[in-house]
Amino acid sequence: MLKSQQITEATQAIAEWAPAVPKVAVVLGSGLGNFAKSLDRIDTISYSRIPHFPQPSVAGHAGELVFGYLGDTPVLAAKGRLHYYEGHPIEVVQLPIRLFAGIGTRNVIVTNAAGCVNPDWQIGDLMLITGHMDYSFLDGPEDPEVVEGKAYHSRQLLDIARQAVADMDMRFREGIYAWSQGPAYETPEEIVEIRRLGGSAVGMSTVPELRAAAEEQLNVLGISCLTNFAAGILDQSLNHEEVMEVGRLVRNTFSRLLIGIIDRLPND
Repeated sequence: MLKSQQITEATQAIAEWAPAVPKVAVVLGSGLGNFAKSLDRIDTISYSRIPHFPQPSVAGHAGELVFGYLGDTPVLAAKGRLHYYEGHPIEVVQLPIRLFAGIGTRNVIVTNAAGCVNPDWQIGDLMLITGHMDYSFLDGPEDPEVVEGKAYHSRQLLDIARQAVADMDMRFREGIYAWSQGPAYETPEEIVEIRRLGGSAVGMSTVPELRAAAEEQLNVLGISCLTNFAAGILDQSLNHEEVMEVGRLVRNTFSRLLIGIIDRLPND
């Protein structure tokens, strides 16, 4: 259980390291860390140098913060996230969001690699998260409900993202992200149920971070990279290497989208 003093110490370490308050912070999902190379005047700090900050153990998560600029806009990118299935308590999974808020950042973009639940979509598509559901069953056995609304999914950031997509003439999806505990992929039966409940994509992250962002009253946007079809949609097994490979294939498109969104953020 993280204590408030520990969160304060971690926040102070980042505030002293970062040369400016980031206008936006981006959490980069599996295989999506290439975006950080788009930044200029970069500086990097390993999670191991931040007090009380664990190191991620999943491939594709470097475990470092990157500060840099897009033009004159200060940006903070988290290359590597913490997952509940790694054994971290929820409050530790949410720690990066708390730290972003603590240093004064008001806009957060949370990204992930996700399994596609809709068989009519294509692998490599990017999906704006317009709502989410908690399929972890940590809070009880009842069917999860879809959660929407500006507290968890900023209408302003969604509109900015839609404008960026339109200007770039990019194929894009919008849908509901379902969070499962992991670390095992979902069964075909679970995927049928997630789709019945309204889910469009499924993964093992993001929802705890969306909740923390709402509690911190941040403007938050979620984006999924659909790196594989979910279990049972195709007659083939799932593996993390496929997730990483698709992430590499779409990394330029993904980076262009993030740059387009950040360039369109309004002046404070």
